[in-house]
Amino acid sequence: MHLWPQEEHYWFQYQEKTSDPCVKSPVSALLLVLMISGSSNAESETGGIQFMEAPFFSNSLHCPDPARDNKSINQHPSCRQNIINIAMTLDETYLRGSMAAILSIIYHTACPQNLHFHFIYSRAAAGEDSLDLNITMAASFPYLQFDMYAFDDETVSGRISTSVRRALDRPLNYARSYLAQLLPDCVQRVVYLDSDVILVDDIAKLWSTDFVSSESVIAAPEYCETDISRYFTTSFWSNAELSSTFKGRTSKACYFNTGVMVIELQRWRAKDYTRGIEEWMELQKRMRIYELGSLPPFLLVFAGEILAVEPRWNQHGLGGDNYEGHCRGLHPGAASLLHWSGRGKPWVRLDSGRPCPVDALWAPYDMLKKPFPALHLDV
Repeated sequence: MHLWPQEEHYWFQYQEKTSDPCVKSPVSALLLVLMISGSSNAESETGGIQFMEAPFFSNSLHCPDPARDNKSINQHPSCRQNIINIAMTLDETYLRGSMAAILSIIYHTACPQNLHFHFIYSRAAAGEDSLDLNITMAASFPYLQFDMYAFDDETVSGRISTSVRRALDRPLNYARSYLAQLLPDCVQRVVYLDSDVILVDDIAKLWSTDFVSSESVIAAPEYCETDISRYFTTSFWSNAELSSTFKGRTSKACYFNTGVMVIELQRWRAKDYTRGIEEWMELQKRMRIYELGSLPPFLLVFAGEILAVEPRWNQHGLGGDNYEGHCRGLHPGAASLLHWSGRGKPWVRLDSGRPCPVDALWAPYDMLKKPFPALHLDV
């Protein structure tokens, strides 16, 4: 593990923006690196890539007991009281990012033993390697509560239209639309996270978003300064019926990023929003109404009906392409979640020796097993 020179600058920059006592300092980040490196000799391997074992993190004294009540005694373990459910996709390409994201989540929460992860993988892409994914997760996070779910590409592959980026066309990228069917029926709420995020705050704060006074299905940061019209084609806006899609919504239809969402699954299931997303995808196959993967159908169904949370929960766009000189810094204000959305991923840029400054914030959570450099002794 290597702490990059720019890291201290960014941590202090972050601390100046927030008074949150949970913020970890550069020294704490260094301690995390040492904890991972020395936690165990155990390691896991997937696709020839080896990962280290994460240390054990226990609940703080004030954490509620995740015990089963009488109603949930015969239900899935993730349906116990006081459990925080988190869903992520897993695949070989982004596995290194997923491992770092998981470590950041359990490191920054006060109640890591109250977390339950739901990992979705592509049945077709994983094939016989699906067991490797399971073994890798269990070996690297032996104390983690998690379940694995196979996603059938055929469920959505016939509805996918080519987009501006090939990575966005992967069927697994659309699995977030099917969480209500994939996860146990007793799971009422889930936090969905992309693989290229890092938490620097307690995920319990995001999980506890108050939906009581809202009829929304999704809570996420909104970015109303972004022109939502650019996500749709002229064919969409020139059609009188389609262009009126966002009229009559509860509030202004604003852009939101689907890489970080709190989803009320009971409400989703009640109105079968999966089918609504599929219908927009089917229309897209008949006439080109958008260009960008799985995001536009979510905007078409939910924009204007989102329960807005603070922007600190998705400091997105950090994946600006370094090779084109597009490194991006943090947005103004506090940060609780860093998101390398975009083409550039921090692990790729770090390995290439051309990282962006913000990649120093990702590096301490990297669980990749790195070989020791050869020792040359002068005799």
